[in-house]
Amino acid sequence: MKSAADDGIEDLLRRLAPQVLAAVVRQYGNFETAEDAVQEALLAAATQWPEDGLPDRPDAWLIRVASRRLTDLLRSEEAGRRREEKLAALREPEAAASSQDDTLTLLMLCCHPSLTPGTQVALTLRAVGGLTTAEIARAFLVPETTMAQRISRAKQRIKSAGATFGMPPEAERPERTRSVLQVLYLIFNEGYTATSGPDLHRTDLTAEAIRLARQLPEDGETSGLLALMLLTDSRRPARTTPSDGALVPLAEQDRALWNQESINEGLTLIAHALANYRVGPYQLQAAIAAVHAEAKTAADTDWPQILALYELLTDLDPNPIVTLNKAVALAMVEGPRPGLSLLESLDSELGQHHRLHAVRAHLLEMAGERDAARDAYRTAARLTTSIPEQRYLRARADKL
Repeated sequence: MKSAADDGIEDLLRRLAPQVLAAVVRQYGNFETAEDAVQEALLAAATQWPEDGLPDRPDAWLIRVASRRLTDLLRSEEAGRRREEKLAALREPEAAASSQDDTLTLLMLCCHPSLTPGTQVALTLRAVGGLTTAEIARAFLVPETTMAQRISRAKQRIKSAGATFGMPPEAERPERTRSVLQVLYLIFNEGYTATSGPDLHRTDLTAEAIRLARQLPEDGETSGLLALMLLTDSRRPARTTPSDGALVPLAEQDRALWNQESINEGLTLIAHALANYRVGPYQLQAAIAAVHAEAKTAADTDWPQILALYELLTDLDPNPIVTLNKAVALAMVEGPRPGLSLLESLDSELGQHHRLHAVRAHLLEMAGERDAARDAYRTAARLTTSIPEQRYLRARADKL
């Protein structure tokens, strides 16, 4: 059974992993082998630190161990005097810190143009976000084996492309930034509602996503994404009960617990972005979050405005999740039947995703179809691997 100290070490290693990987890649320039070496260093730390105690400089310890392991890996890959001479000339970096944010540079490297957008996101979630392959697979709605192969091929492609560790040329940055925004969005979502495990939140991921978003060059969509994160994260203190961590749905949350500082910053950001930049998907999502944030009670929510914003978002960035959320807004404005009809179009794409069944259950309950709602809640509970979501969905089913 893990102790609190073990959990603390696990959290520390998760925070340090991208910094250590960035430092090793910067020094040696071999992304694929560097990640293998860093993973072995993290495993060594997880084994040794609980018994020996934390070193004075955990980041330097990890870099030193990873560097030595990388040297061994490179030596085994290519023996010979020339390789030995090159290895002998390499020096171990002393610390993870540098004058620039190596984590952001690593983000840009993972979004190399030789990779497809989806692969860029997957690789960055693995290398920078610290998500497991299983968590990334669930985010993409694909099998874990498929995602593992995708990440492995991505690392090989970066190596083949001869990519160097550094910020991309100015001309490439807008396209890379779009991929980075998607990465940060998924990292934040995984932190805000963890796909598996006993806890609803993973605050290390939401905090890292927000931190990195603040460092991106300002434009409408970077401001929109940051505003969306802040407005969404402001609800976190009210999303679970203090006694047992049970999930509390938006309509039942104590809004006095919402973080007003985050709300104020988010509202300021989205107002500025909408007034000064061309409208994009993240700005529209932030605008929807702003409508929720401005409502003093759930009953005060301006659902017609939210529905109108979802109409715009559907035109600009149509996808199944937008349609799913739009169905809720439609039900709140026109009643559950139109919302249920809209959900029918998602069965082929989201039939195995718990959110579709959870939304359908909610709308069926609104329509008074208690038996069908109960079955849908139970299906949703079976499909999710989040324990708080399972408990909430089963409790809703039991009430019916």
